[in-house]
Amino acid sequence: MESFVFDSLSGRLTDVFERLTRRGALSESDVNLAMREVRIALLEADVALPVAKQFIDRVKDRAVGSEVVKSVTPGQQVIKIVNDEIVEILGKDPVDLNLSTTPPAVILIAGLQGSGKTTTSAKLGLYIERQLKKRVMLASLDTQRPAAMEQLAILGQEAQLHTLPIIKNLSPVVIAKNAINTGTKEGFDVVILDTAGRMHIDDELMAEVEAVNKISKPTETFLVADSLTGQDAVNVAQSFMDRLKLSGIILTRVDGDARGGAALSMRSVTGCPIKFVGVSEKLDGLETFHP
Repeated sequence: MESFVFDSLSGRLTDVFERLTRRGALSESDVNLAMREVRIALLEADVALPVAKQFIDRVKDRAVGSEVVKSVTPGQQVIKIVNDEIVEILGKDPVDLNLSTTPPAVILIAGLQGSGKTTTSAKLGLYIERQLKKRVMLASLDTQRPAAMEQLAILGQEAQLHTLPIIKNLSPVVIAKNAINTGTKEGFDVVILDTAGRMHIDDELMAEVEAVNKISKPTETFLVADSLTGQDAVNVAQSFMDRLKLSGIILTRVDGDARGGAALSMRSVTGCPIKFVGVSEKLDGLETFHP
């Protein structure tokens, strides 16, 4: 389903590769020309500049080596190297959700405001209940955004998921403790903590999510990121990575983006697997990511 994430990048690379394979023997300047075009294709797909540069350097090192020059089909060899490097960044296989702990397993959801965190929390809860047959409780720790808690409660009702009853004027850390205690007492398998976001990275946001992370000891800490983040994807990923032990990334709105730059950039910078992608607005519109 999510192959369209890379549609435009695939299209551009196919054009470059077709010209390469028609050439027969390849000189170093042929390879350099092809790499320049691959670099442009990556940047047009919104892959962050440092990520694109590292990628091209690695491919070029291998592509001007003997494995290509002495090959019977040098064009095919270059294609294979580019493919191998993309697979290397994205990871070879899907990475399963880690819920292996004494219940309730805690999943912490972090990200910027507007990235789709709250909807993603409900989508993930529904996925876990339906696919993994586990009891899930959602808890909103967002004391910043007006009606954020109510939004999660409404989404929980729609998805027929339990949500932690709202008590106003509590700190995010206290709400997290309440959620875990309730989850333990009432026999939930999984508690999903939806933390507050801001419009941009700031110290207050980071300190708050760090404090919640410390007391909740999550088995999964997800960065939810909009796939349309573009060149800023690296800064966002790096900021959260520096303060939290991220275990995975959930990319939202991939149905609106065929470029895939954010996916390659975030995976490259954090080393974290992309575990899920949001493929539609509907509550069941969350799928595991197959690199």
